[in-house]
Amino acid sequence: MARSGREQEPDSTAAVTVLKRAVELDSEDRYQQALVCYQEGIDLLLQVLKGTKDDKKKCSLRKRISDYMDRAESIKKYLDQEKEDGKYHKQIKIEENATGFSYESLFQEYLNEAVTEVWIEDPYIRQTHQLYNFLRFCEMLIKRPCKVKTIHLLTSLDESGGRLQQCNGLREIKESLGDHGVLLELDYSSSIHDREIRVVFLLDIVIMI
Repeated sequence: MARSGREQEPDSTAAVTVLKRAVELDSEDRYQQALVCYQEGIDLLLQVLKGTKDDKKKCSLRKRISDYMDRAESIKKYLDQEKEDGKYHKQIKIEENATGFSYESLFQEYLNEAVTEVWIEDPYIRQTHQLYNFLRFCEMLIKRPCKVKTIHLLTSLDESGGRLQQCNGLREIKESLGDHGVLLELDYSSSIHDREIRVVFLLDIVIMI
């Protein structure tokens, strides 16, 4: 990939960070994650290009964008072929402080009109930011074209004094979803440790994420 040896302007710092991560993931054969980062990085570079006045810098940016777009397109074609050949297995590992992963980028390919139920196991839906992230995920399900009628959440109760906040937050989310015709079923377990999301389609096909 083409890279500039000159110091980057502040506006392009985010793009450089995301694209550097894309190249790292690409070199590790983690193509799905790399594609997500390439796409986000390209969008950021396009924003930088729009705000650039210098013709020489514009030319350089266009070349870099073109190179990254070519690589992203190659990865996409490769992944599409893997899917056609039945060899594709998607597992995304999101490391701490990683960027380039939004709910939409991670789940949009699964959320279509055939989706009816979503099962979530997450032991840590407790603190305010965790409740907020869960709410954002639920909002995404409502906004997408899928016809989700039931969301099942299995989590663990907060044993450190924040149980009231946790229960009140989940109750408010349940009521809000109910206003949109979606049922939130809540269950609690003290034995779960891992996170898992399952998407159920009309044809009873289950995708493990």
